[in-house]
Amino acid sequence: FFQKTLTAVKNWFTLFGWSKGQNPISIPYSLRRDVCKAQMTSSQEKDFKQNLGKDTKTVYDMLFHLSGQLLPGITSRQSLPLDPVERMLQLHWQHSTLLAFLKSQGAYLPHVMPEFLLEPDDYKEWIKEQTVLKVGDVKNPGICSNEHIFILEDTVFEKMSKRAWTDVLLQVYKVFVLPRVSSCNITDLSSSENMQNMPRIKSEPLSSNIYSPYERTILTWLNKNYEKNRKTVWKDCQKGEVPPMRWIVNFDRDLLDGLVLAAQLAAYCPYLIATHFVRMYTNPRTSEQFLHNCLILVNAMHAVSLAIDIKV
Repeated sequence: FFQKTLTAVKNWFTLFGWSKGQNPISIPYSLRRDVCKAQMTSSQEKDFKQNLGKDTKTVYDMLFHLSGQLLPGITSRQSLPLDPVERMLQLHWQHSTLLAFLKSQGAYLPHVMPEFLLEPDDYKEWIKEQTVLKVGDVKNPGICSNEHIFILEDTVFEKMSKRAWTDVLLQVYKVFVLPRVSSCNITDLSSSENMQNMPRIKSEPLSSNIYSPYERTILTWLNKNYEKNRKTVWKDCQKGEVPPMRWIVNFDRDLLDGLVLAAQLAAYCPYLIATHFVRMYTNPRTSEQFLHNCLILVNAMHAVSLAIDIKV
């Protein structure tokens, strides 16, 4: 389950997370690595900045593209010091700032520590420094630290880091992308004659402990287009009658047969009905029929250049 979630998150942010087109990412490797565009390098004469590539896109570029905001104290041209300890301390501060910024926007990340977002070598350096500080606290009782140190083995840290970065991206999507959904374009369902008997999906924040108001707005949109278009899309269907009315209340089981998503595409691209959707099974019962429908759906998406890397 987590691997499928990670793959979906990676694909979405690769395609839509960046300005000026796609930017392939790997979780957590490229996100941990691409944290600056320049690094301080030593020279016999003087210190100078080495550019790591003007095309290097950092997680901060992604956040600016999605939110329009820069993190406090962090610029797009942030550089890292050469000294391993100073580098680690600056990265830990940057990750702390990132998490604090996301939490201020409504993200839920109490389980993600800044050190989980570091590279493995930087994490080991952080553990070493924290251990020294703890020993210093014992010798100097006046200095008190309440922070708990999580000392993880290499394999455990990699799993934790992958989970932490996945959750960070999911929360970025939740607070910066989902709120763009607007209900102003969805007319009152009661005004549609064929929708009067359809149960309503409430948009109040506390009416669901699973879906946000924005997600429930999308469910309302799915219901509206499906009910409005099902008789038109499949009136001349080659593999069954017009599919029955249904109440779409989730994003997994109710979309499995491809019919609901096909109705959405048909609402905006009606020319796909005759070339694709009339060949769908309107009452699929076997896994082969489900696969057949989803093949047609993905082919229809490719036909209109909706290439978002969705596998059948």
